[in-house]
Amino acid sequence: MSLFLAVDVGTGSVRAGVFSQDGQLLGQASQDIRTWHPRPHFAQQSSADIWSAVCASVRTVINQAAIAPEDITGLGFDATCSLVVVDGQGDPLSISPDGEQEQDTVLWADHRAIAEASRIDETGHQRLSVSGGKISPEMQLPKLLWIKENLPSIWQQAGHFFDLPDWLTWRATGNLTRSLCSTVCKWTYQGEAGTKGEGWDAEFFALAGLKDLADEGFSRIGTVCLSPAAPLGPLSEKAAQELGLTTSTLVAASMIDAHAGAMGTLGVTADAVGPDRMALIAGTSACHITVAQQAAYVPGVWGPYYGAVLPDLWANEAGQSMAGAAIDTVLQRHSAFEGAKAAALEQGMTIYDYLDDLLSGLASEEPPSLLTNDRHIIPDFNGNRAPLADPRRLGVTLGQTAIPDIDDLARDYLACIQSLAYGTRHILDQLAENGVRPDAIVVSGGLGRNSLYCQTHADVTGLPVLLPDQEEPVLLGTAMLAAVGSGKFESLSSAMDAMSGPAKVLRPDTGTRAFHDRKYRVFRAMHDDFETYRKIMSE
Repeated sequence: MSLFLAVDVGTGSVRAGVFSQDGQLLGQASQDIRTWHPRPHFAQQSSADIWSAVCASVRTVINQAAIAPEDITGLGFDATCSLVVVDGQGDPLSISPDGEQEQDTVLWADHRAIAEASRIDETGHQRLSVSGGKISPEMQLPKLLWIKENLPSIWQQAGHFFDLPDWLTWRATGNLTRSLCSTVCKWTYQGEAGTKGEGWDAEFFALAGLKDLADEGFSRIGTVCLSPAAPLGPLSEKAAQELGLTTSTLVAASMIDAHAGAMGTLGVTADAVGPDRMALIAGTSACHITVAQQAAYVPGVWGPYYGAVLPDLWANEAGQSMAGAAIDTVLQRHSAFEGAKAAALEQGMTIYDYLDDLLSGLASEEPPSLLTNDRHIIPDFNGNRAPLADPRRLGVTLGQTAIPDIDDLARDYLACIQSLAYGTRHILDQLAENGVRPDAIVVSGGLGRNSLYCQTHADVTGLPVLLPDQEEPVLLGTAMLAAVGSGKFESLSSAMDAMSGPAKVLRPDTGTRAFHDRKYRVFRAMHDDFETYRKIMSE
C-alpha cells in the first residue's frame, strides 16, 4: 500500500494528514504552536517548538488512523514563509531583541523590517519588478537586513538562513536543498535562470546591503533550488525515530502553505466553469494565486514567479495581510462581542454562524447585504499587501453609530467581510489591467467554510466561486508533493488529475450587483482619501 503524509505548518498550529493515491483523506491530527510578540510589529516562533508539534501530530494521525508506518511512502511539507536562523551545526540562534535562545524564527507576519524594505525599494533595481515594484517587509531580504544591522553577532554566527518549509525538509533529511517555491517567491531568486544558484542576483544583494551573502556564493541561503515535489531523499534515522516513521519514507521538496493550497484547489472539476482560475487561500491572511503560461508583470502584485507552483509555468500572487484576522479584530474590538460570544456558545454555535443568523433576521425582506449601506471598512489593519503594496496603510471604519449593540456588531461583521471581497475585486481589477483575467475563484482555507464570505466574494466580483469537496485542500496539495516525490506520479499535473475532486459552484447574485458597485466605489475613494489625509498630516 502507498500512502502519502502531508504536514502543514500554519501560523498557529501544525496539521498532519494521510492521503490515499486517489486523494482521499484517511485521517488528520493537529498540534498548536506558540508565537511571541516582544515588541509592536514583532512576531517570533521557535523551530524546536514547531518540530515538536510536527512529531506529535504525525504520531497521532498514524496511531489514530491505524496506519502502518511502512505504508507511508512519501512525505511532503508546507509551511508559512517564516525565516529560520541557525548556526553551522543547525542549532537555533535568537532573532529576538531580548535574546531568547529558542526564538529563532521570524514569523511571516512580522513587520519589524518596514524601514529596511523601504531602503531596498529605493535601489530601484529591476529585480523589484517581480514583487510588484516594491518589496514587502514580509519577505526575507528586509528581514535579513534587519538581523544584519540589529543583531550583528547573530549575523556572524549564522550558518544557514532557511524559509520555514525548507528548514522542515532539511530537518527531516539533512538535505540543504531549497525549494523554488520559497526562494523565487520570498527571496527574489530567478527560477528561470537555473537550479544551481544561477538565479541569485549579486548586484541586487549588494545594493540591498547584503553583499556579504553574495561574496560567500550564497552558501548560507541555498546553492541548489529545485522544483516543488523534487525528491530530496529518505528520512534520516533521527527524524524517522522522532516522527514514528521509517527511513524508507521519501521526502519531497516543499511549498509555501498558500501555494500548496493552490495546488490542492486549481485542479477541481466543476460544470460550466472555465479553466482560468484564481486560487484564494483564505485563513488568518489571504493569498490570491494565478498560474499561466505567459509572464505578467502587475504593479502591486507579486510575480511573475517561474516554477513556483507548477514547473515551466508563471505564478502571480496577491494577498491580504489580514483576512480572518481582520474579521476577528473588528469583532473583538466591539463592546458587544463578549455578549454575542456568550449567546452563540449558549446556542451551540460559532460566533460567525450566530452573526449570520442574526443578519438574516435583521434583513427581513431585503438581502442582508443592504444592511451596510452606511457602514464602510478598509481592513488594512496590518498594511496593504496588494495591490497598493503599502505596509504603512491602516484600517478605517466609516459610519459608526452611538448604539454599539449586538445588531451593530453584526453590521460591522458584514461590512468587514464585504471589505475583504472589495479588496479581492481591487486585486482582480489590477490583474485585468495587465492581461490576467480569471474566470472563477477557487476558495480554500478556514474562510472557505464561511458561507457569507464565499457568497459575498461571488456577488462582489461577479465571478463564480468554487468550493472544493475536499475540506483540507492545503493538506491535499502537500500530499501531491509527497506522491510525486516518492515516485507514484511523474509530475504534479498528473498528481492533480488523479487526486483532485469535484467542487460546489456558488453563482453571483446579480440582484445585489448595483449595491456592491456603489460600495466598491466608496471603498476605492476611502483608499484615496486615506492617502490624502496622510499627506496632510506629514506637512
